[in-house]
Amino acid sequence: MKENSEEILSLDSLSIGYYSGKTENVLLPPLSAKANSGELIAVIGRNGIGKSTLLRTLAGLQQPLGGEIYYNKRNLINYSRMQLAKEVGYISTEIIKVSNMRVYELVALGRFPHTNWIGKIEFNDHKAIMDALEKTSMGSFCDKFVSELSDGERQKVMIARILAQDTGLMLMDEPTAFLDVAGRYEVLHLMRKLSGESQKTIIFSTHDLQMAISQSDKIWLVLDNRLFEGAPEDLMLEGAFNHLFNSSTVIFNSGDGTFSFRNESRGNIFVEGEGNKKYWTESAINRAGFTVSEVKTFPYVTTPSESNNYWRLSTHTGMLEFSTIYEMISYLGKK
Repeated sequence: MKENSEEILSLDSLSIGYYSGKTENVLLPPLSAKANSGELIAVIGRNGIGKSTLLRTLAGLQQPLGGEIYYNKRNLINYSRMQLAKEVGYISTEIIKVSNMRVYELVALGRFPHTNWIGKIEFNDHKAIMDALEKTSMGSFCDKFVSELSDGERQKVMIARILAQDTGLMLMDEPTAFLDVAGRYEVLHLMRKLSGESQKTIIFSTHDLQMAISQSDKIWLVLDNRLFEGAPEDLMLEGAFNHLFNSSTVIFNSGDGTFSFRNESRGNIFVEGEGNKKYWTESAINRAGFTVSEVKTFPYVTTPSESNNYWRLSTHTGMLEFSTIYEMISYLGKK
């Protein structure tokens, strides 16, 4: 828990879902969880389980079917729409496509809860807008049209919008979806910085388990029958993530947070070496369908060292040398 953190959100036996006519469709069992100020919380779960519905319900865009939601220890039902807009910001998975709207104008929409009845932007509003753009590294994009932005730039502008809204709680539904690898980590770094430096509580859904494990303060792991809540490391030790990989083909390694495919082993191979070369050699050997042995076997692999520039594959009958891991794995694949 972060130092001096205060509870900003509490779910008490929250029931989420939707109505189809008069029929109530409950997606999950009652959920209970908490979020403190300045926390970055990842919501993890399989497709269709209700992550988006949960975030929309927390944002007040969808009525809960039961239970309670508390913001700063005040029940959600006691907030007006305008009051709630000052407490909670929300970004959906939908890509914003608008014509003839500039970046500044889109971010300015976040100031609506704070403006007067005619929506006039005052000096303090302008300052909040520019501050949000600077924090998201989008200050130089003020006059650009939103339609001219890349997906990553557009996502940062949307984050700037809820920053300008100046809410303590920010809800983001898959904020790194549709982004390339660099864009995903750039947005995640921004979220990490906002939660740490600006004490914003950010709750975001994601399918990138390793990213969530490495960066989140807390994870809400949503399963069919319950919600696991805790630090990524706590959930690792509890074996909670194993429920996501209840599969005959996928194995989740709770030791390092990685997963692999369950294949019939083609044999055992020992790897002699150290450091990155040993790690990535073992990774490639596993991918090729072999089991890395802890004791010396034949064949075995020796990784490059200061006196040797080759990967050496030693067998009962001799030794082969390869200049790359690719060459060695290609040879093993033919055996």
